[in-house]
Amino acid sequence: MPELPEVEVVRRGLERWVVGRTIAEVEVGHPRAVRRHTAGAEDFAAALRGARVSGALRRGKYLWLPLTAPEASAPEDAMLAHLGMSGQLLLKDPETPREKHLHVRFTFTDGGHELWFVDQRTFGGVSVERGGAELPPSIRHIARDVLDPEFDDDAFHAALRRRDSELKRALLDQSLVSGIGNIYADEALWRSRLHGNRSTATITKPQTTLLLASVRDVMTDALAVGGTSFDSLYVNVNGESGYFARSLDAYGREGEPCNRCATPIRRITFMNRSSYFCMKCQPVPRPRRVVK
Repeated sequence: MPELPEVEVVRRGLERWVVGRTIAEVEVGHPRAVRRHTAGAEDFAAALRGARVSGALRRGKYLWLPLTAPEASAPEDAMLAHLGMSGQLLLKDPETPREKHLHVRFTFTDGGHELWFVDQRTFGGVSVERGGAELPPSIRHIARDVLDPEFDDDAFHAALRRRDSELKRALLDQSLVSGIGNIYADEALWRSRLHGNRSTATITKPQTTLLLASVRDVMTDALAVGGTSFDSLYVNVNGESGYFARSLDAYGREGEPCNRCATPIRRITFMNRSSYFCMKCQPVPRPRRVVK
């Protein structure tokens, strides 16, 4: 699933190529793509027709386009998008032959490039959020991400200390910190020399500071090269892949030497997914003693 860097790359593309344009028509080819819009496909299309795209914003792995209705002075509603496992928002020339998994097609009054929502596995989707221009109501429970200027490092550390959970589980909790998925959690933990099974209740303030710096660094590095693409399912709005997979230090490198100490990278199962770490750089934490 695309994580913060991949979604941010798409957001930047939409900001450059779609913001300021007025939607002419919306064609829904698969009802599952708009299943989160409970009023149905016809209402979804009607709500967007004639609206001007006034921005491109993101919270964690979600992005949305604030919409200004005809004759309105400011945006009120928004089109919310979640890419799921394989969703793509692509700019396409109007003469481009339709793709097999094209589920929603947006045309614009200027007659230029169209916006397509393509989704092979149909886990993603788009919807209109009434009153959601600033922040869609359905994602208000999603926490800020580490690249957000208003992210509170001290509050994050306090939240970690209050819970008694595995550190990686906490990083994947979108209500605590958003945008981090399996790939970047493993990479940040490797950079900070912390094991994902470490109890959050034992994390010190310097360790939290280092961990957050590592998350920010790995996200920034990934953004610089367009994110991580392992296959053709994640691409930017122009259909181009990201190249951060070439720079991964832990994720997907089972049996390969650690880039820091040459110890073979290990893979374990965690939360029904694979976790990768270095046994030497990220020692497995000792079981905590239970005081009766």
